[in-house]
Amino acid sequence: MSKKTHYTEVIHILQELHKTFPTYNLGRHLATALADYGDIWGLTDKELAFALNKYKTEIEMDIPHTDESELEKIIKEGMDLDNILKEEEDEDGNY
Repeated sequence: MSKKTHYTEVIHILQELHKTFPTYNLGRHLATALADYGDIWGLTDKELAFALNKYKTEIEMDIPHTDESELEKIIKEGMDLDNILKEEEDEDGNY
């Protein structure tokens, strides 16, 4: 049985990401996970495993909005933000 290292942990996380998000390429996962790190030349396996774990947790918590009508509603409401805020003020009794 092989000893678990941070290197093998990184490989395992990448395999899980590929299985869960097959349409995302490896570059997308790495670029997003390491976006805040700047120069990654000296990044240790431990730091890479941490970054990928954090990214994996965040992407799994992300809720996909695939319903087109929901997206259209959000965009429409965003474009009419002034009226929404006025309606809220009127409801609160503030003029």
